[in-house]
Amino acid sequence: MTRVPSYDPSGTGGDRLTRVLLTDDQPLVRHGLRVLIADHPRLEVAGEAANGEEAVRLAERLAPDVVMMDVRMPGMDGLEATRRITASPGTPPKVLVLTTFDDDEYVYGALRAGASGFLVKDMDMDQILAAVETVAAGDALIAPSVTRRLIAEFAARPAAPPPRPTEGITAREREVLTLVGRGLSNAEIATRLHISVATAKAHVSRLLTKLDARDRVQLVITAYELRLVTAPPA
Repeated sequence: MTRVPSYDPSGTGGDRLTRVLLTDDQPLVRHGLRVLIADHPRLEVAGEAANGEEAVRLAERLAPDVVMMDVRMPGMDGLEATRRITASPGTPPKVLVLTTFDDDEYVYGALRAGASGFLVKDMDMDQILAAVETVAAGDALIAPSVTRRLIAEFAARPAAPPPRPTEGITAREREVLTLVGRGLSNAEIATRLHISVATAKAHVSRLLTKLDARDRVQLVITAYELRLVTAPPA
């Protein structure tokens, strides 16, 4: 996967390990992730949950930095668990959804529920682990394949949900929002618009404030709702 920023431990408390809560109803999946994380120098497993209810309970008790969340699970699914975890008081953990290609109907709902990332399980494990660090550092990301599916879904919808208020958004910021919706990084936006990376970053920051968006994922969603992105990116 492209555009996964390198992790800077100094930005999240020195050498403190990023604590991860694994949530999946398949023990084999949890075991595989646990083994991978055990070999990672900056990650550690805080606990394991087999369903959404357990994930919500353990997220409150263990206070992990990131919850890796499956979507389809018995009882409370990952969508509802994500909503409850991200709505908890204080500074809730980031939620990184890991699912399979046939979970398209959950993508939009999971991001609206507050997930900071949405990945697919057939991605390279090194990329998934890098994504954990990216989300822990406060960034957000969506797998390129999922981005394409989101765009296709929104293009096919007869009507979109009411978008966030866009009063005060400049023409340039609208251009930037469109490119964010297409999955471009700040550096790629700068190149496309012939501006500096710092200027691109400033535009994104102003969009976050003006649209009252929590993170870059919500900007992507807003771009879809406004129909600024209606076709798969080239």
